[in-house]
Amino acid sequence: MIDTQPIAAAFARIADKLRREPERGRNTAVSRTTVDSGLTCEVEEGPWRLVADMSEKAGGAGKGPTPGTLGRAALGSCLAIGYVLEAARAGVPIERVEVEVQTDFDDGALFGVSEAHPGYLDVRVEVTLCSGAPEATLRRVVDAADARSPYLDVFTRAQSTRSSLRVVRPEE
Repeated sequence: MIDTQPIAAAFARIADKLRREPERGRNTAVSRTTVDSGLTCEVEEGPWRLVADMSEKAGGAGKGPTPGTLGRAALGSCLAIGYVLEAARAGVPIERVEVEVQTDFDDGALFGVSEAHPGYLDVRVEVTLCSGAPEATLRRVVDAADARSPYLDVFTRAQSTRSSLRVVRPEE
């Protein structure tokens, strides 16, 4: 059983603070990814260090999950956390949450041999909740959490994206 009491208390405390000081909810996150050799990426954000790579058959070293794996994990974990947060906020008992993210894609686009979009062609999410609560109550929890999910929003709404290029020359 997931102990939702401390989660509900933290949720309420943060929501109250953001109601009083909405500007505190507006932030910028910065993640830095570096490739020094092959396709192995070292990703840093705050205290966290992650590795992403491609498989050996795709020219990588297989030292970490692919960006696709990390993207699906970001969506799945964001949704799962949201369901627990919403259940805690609503006082709905929940024992376990499982989120399966399934995606269809055409890698030919990545390798320049297909006219398909390079992103996902279809995304499906299967949610399993273990709870004694009525199904209608759990549906309200899922719907409310989905409406507030940052990564579900990223996956379903076009985002403004800007890139810049800075060139540094190797030392001679």
